[in-house]
Order: sequence, then structure tokens, then C-alpha cells
Amino acid sequence: MRDLRSLCVLVLAGLALAGTGCKRESSSRAADAPLRLGFFPNITHAQALVGNAEGTFASEPGVGKLEVRQFNAGPAAMEALVAGSVDVSYVGTGPAINTFLKAGKDLRIIAGAVDGGAMLVTRTAKSAAELKGKKVATPQLGNTQDIALRYWLKQQGLSTNIDGSGDVQIVPLSNSDILVQYLRGGIEGAWVPEPWATRMLLEPGGGGQVLVDEKSLWPDGRFPTTVIVTTRKVLETQRPRVVALLRAHVKLTDRWKQDPSGFASAVNAAFGQLTHKPLAAPILQGAFTHLQPSLDPQPSALSTAAQHAKDVGFIPSADIDGIVDLGALKEAQGGAAPK
Repeated sequence: MRDLRSLCVLVLAGLALAGTGCKRESSSRAADAPLRLGFFPNITHAQALVGNAEGTFASEPGVGKLEVRQFNAGPAAMEALVAGSVDVSYVGTGPAINTFLKAGKDLRIIAGAVDGGAMLVTRTAKSAAELKGKKVATPQLGNTQDIALRYWLKQQGLSTNIDGSGDVQIVPLSNSDILVQYLRGGIEGAWVPEPWATRMLLEPGGGGQVLVDEKSLWPDGRFPTTVIVTTRKVLETQRPRVVALLRAHVKLTDRWKQDPSGFASAVNAAFGQLTHKPLAAPILQGAFTHLQPSLDPQPSALSTAAQHAKDVGFIPSADIDGIVDLGALKEAQGGAAPK
């Protein structure tokens, strides 16, 4: 239940900072203080991996001094954002929506980053009905994939509960632990982002099948996996630097679109630097076939995701009006609409 406690901490932090704490820290920061960027060592944070490893962010004129922080989970990154110890972060849509609703609606999604790349891989089950009574994992309680799995199971008439009970037992595990448990036969499957889905299928001892490719559940097969977020206060006080950071993000995204295989190799090199375990070529290639770069955070898909989270009981309201602010991105693109 560690992740549930993290959600509670986030809510309490948001309530506390809605008063004076967050404002004091933001207003008291020195003018030459570094811009603090958060991201995860995941290939679904592809632009962040390359931008950090190759110095693209730090060298972009206008960014100034840059400080990078790595996180392993969305709630931890969002707690840092709410507390004012991170200014901008790459994060999944689930934690972003949860933070917006539970911490004063101060969070802003300012750009899209990555679409797609999430699947339910199972060892033996070839239908939802065959999951009944079995154990299925997700990367984190209440994260983007966890909500997607619970909502899909609900649509199939199968119950799940936060304590792990229900028709299907959902267990929150880190991505690396999910892979280990799957290879050992400790779980029937998992709803995970890339490259973990492809690793489950291709690693020795893995196999099975893709029971659900999440893109099949969305119009045109597109859904946002990673977005860039900041706060309303940071946009007010550090807008030129945020715009400069987004210029670097746009360049990285364009590079990915123009040279997918070359960018995938750069991502893997950066991933290997951080984890000391670069992906094998077949896994890298398989994973990147399911990922798509996108600057558009797809507001309509975000609203649908919020409704799904509400339907499975993780948030009290699906009203996320105001969560998306693409003004800084349009400035970074010279007034162009995001693609």
C-alpha cells in the first residue's frame, strides 16, 4: 500500500501548500536559481533521456542554469512539483490528472511528449474471463496503466479493489519486479508501458501474448502516455525559461520524427548510461514500434482518462477544465499549433 500512502501524502502536501508554503518558496528563489527539471529513466520519457544525456536542454539559449532530478514514480515527481522543489517535469497522464484535482488545480500540462506504448501481456489467458482469480500487475497503484487496467476489467464485468481483492487481483510492482515475477511465473501478466511489455514477450522465459494493446481502445489508436507539466506559478515567474526549455523539447521531438531509428539508438544510449543495462536490439526495435512522438497532449483524451479514473474510484471528479495550457509551447514554436 506504499503507493496509496504516496497519494495521501500528495493530497496533504497540496492542501498545505495551497496556503502559504508554495508561494513563499517560489517568491523567495534567487533570480539566478537553476530551473529544475524532473524525468524518469524510462524510454517513454525519450526526449528527456536524450536531452539530458546530450546537453540539449542545458545548451538551449534562455534556459540558463539547469538542475535535473530523476524519479522512479509519478506521485514522487508530483509531490516534488507541488512542494516547489521541481519546476517542470515529464510525467504520465494519471499522476498529472490526480495532482491537478487534489492539489489546488495549480498544475498545468504544457506539452505532449509521447503517445502509445502500453499493453496487457498475459502468459496463458486469452480472454478477460480467463483472468478471473489470477494475479495481474501494474507499475503503481493509481498510475496511468493501473487505471487503464481497472477500467478495462470493469468494462469486461470483472471487479477489482485497491486492497487486491476482487475477481482479478491487481498487485502494484515496479516495472523491473514485474518482469522478474512474470519470468518466474509469479503473475499471470501485467499492463505495462514499453519497453517492459516487449521485454515480457521476448526475454528468455517470457512469451505469452498481447491480450490488449491499449491503442485499440482509443480513437485513431492514439492516447497520451507522457506529458510535460509545470505549475501556474512557474509559468508566471519563469515563463521565458520554460519557453526555452520547450524549444529544446520541440527540437528533440522533431529529431525523433525525422530519424526514428537514430533517435531510438540515442535513447537507448542514454537509458544505458542511467541504468547500466541498455536494451537488446530486438527489444529496442519492438518497443519503439509502439511509441509515437507528439507535442499534442490531446485534451479530449485527457478528459476521457480522467473519467476512467473517476469511474474506478481514484478521483472524486473528472472536471479537469484548465489543466492544459499550450501558450508557452506555441511561443516555443513561433506561434504554430502543436502536432
